[in-house]
Amino acid sequence: MCALSTTVKNKKAAAKPKPAAKEKYTGPTDGKTRCGWCLSDPIYVAYHDNEWGTPVHDDKVLFEFLILESFQAGLSWITILKKRENFRKAFANFDVKKVAKFDQKKFDELMQNEGIIRNRLKIAAAINNAQHFMEIQKEFGSFDKYVWSFTGGKPLVNSRKTLRDVPPKTDISDAMSKDMGKRGFKFRGTTICYAFMQAVGIVDDHIEGCFRKGKKK
Repeated sequence: MCALSTTVKNKKAAAKPKPAAKEKYTGPTDGKTRCGWCLSDPIYVAYHDNEWGTPVHDDKVLFEFLILESFQAGLSWITILKKRENFRKAFANFDVKKVAKFDQKKFDELMQNEGIIRNRLKIAAAINNAQHFMEIQKEFGSFDKYVWSFTGGKPLVNSRKTLRDVPPKTDISDAMSKDMGKRGFKFRGTTICYAFMQAVGIVDDHIEGCFRKGKKK
């Protein structure tokens, strides 16, 4: 009886169709030369082609990247990009005035939100940084004027032959990190600041030959 039952089960198991294997992404096929770091995922490619290294002067977008880069600390950027829409919903579409007023109830809600990175220190830092972001807006007229002042208001277009030539930080990101620290910002280390500068086009670290090199849009 047991042997027969086992045989029937095995036949049923064998009859089940196997799920189709997910086809591995092999990169874009348009022939354009791109920075190697973006070739592993279509989300990366879209981000590289449309955003990374493009000069940003909109405070709302600058605030979004400031928050996202702080959550990225210790994680891969693709993890953040895949959760980006969830972050937008969780953080009031990155309305800095609303985020600055997040209370304990909202904090607790964010800690239960599986769509974002549920890190207590990072969530607290996001709310804290929103408040200091507004202080800078009041002092400088905009956060844009503040962050771009570190390069004299112009993007630094660097000459990087390979990804190995791209540093994790620079003297400028050191200066930005130090100043932001004095102003009360959290999760604003020099590596985070440099990644932020790359993201919003304060520095252009596209490798030589990349079709996006030096482009403003």
